[in-house]
Amino acid sequence: MGNKIHPNSVRLGYIHDWESKWFSLRDMPALIGEDFKIRNLVKQTFKMAAVSWVGIERAGSYLRVNIHTARPGVVIGKKGADIEAIRSQIENMTQRKTFINVMEIKEPELDSRLVAEAIAVQLEKRIAYRRAMRRAMERTMQSGALGIKVMVGGRLNGGEIARREWMREGRVPLHTYAADVDYGTAEAFTTAGLIGVKVWIFKKQLFVKSPKELLLMAKKEQQAPAAVIAPKGETAPAAGIAIAPAPAASPEVKPDADA
Repeated sequence: MGNKIHPNSVRLGYIHDWESKWFSLRDMPALIGEDFKIRNLVKQTFKMAAVSWVGIERAGSYLRVNIHTARPGVVIGKKGADIEAIRSQIENMTQRKTFINVMEIKEPELDSRLVAEAIAVQLEKRIAYRRAMRRAMERTMQSGALGIKVMVGGRLNGGEIARREWMREGRVPLHTYAADVDYGTAEAFTTAGLIGVKVWIFKKQLFVKSPKELLLMAKKEQQAPAAVIAPKGETAPAAGIAIAPAPAASPEVKPDADA
């Protein structure tokens, strides 16, 4: 995998989901270009709103745009004015009925795109790249990440020759599909030139590895009571769910007072 395969794309369908959810073989080139324009419009409009990514869903003549941001109040604006303005722009661009949802990112320190943008902003303010990288890595590890890797490339500290520097803390298993590795990039526009920032964050291991852990999971499921909510007037369980009848309670035998 290394530097050749995108960590998010290789996990699509396993542990990561698609950012665009629609399918149309005939109009695919035009719709891909349309998605690109929508994302650029949202990013340019809400530069200071910490927008991580934009999800796009299509169904017939309807379009849903999900904006994932760490500052939902900035995106919505005063009395929803900003969100209404961008909704009308997207409708004029796509000629589709548009719905916009604003999703809050509760832990921005665990979002690779937001971490990369934070490092890029510090580089634009002429903060030393090593200090900016260390700060971001410390905050991410304190938030509960299992590992983080940060790489910057370009004319670092105004050097005449461009180079790459990287730092890592914890472990970042790029070759393990069960590892939830979040990958994001950003660019810093400095006086010396463009500096690229790449961030890999290893959040958690999703799949069970040992038979011992499988047994523990099975015991927890057996101990947990099964609750099935059936429609009113129906007592049969849902399809595919089998519930064993509860054993009849044995009558309690009390000793005879005369004995």
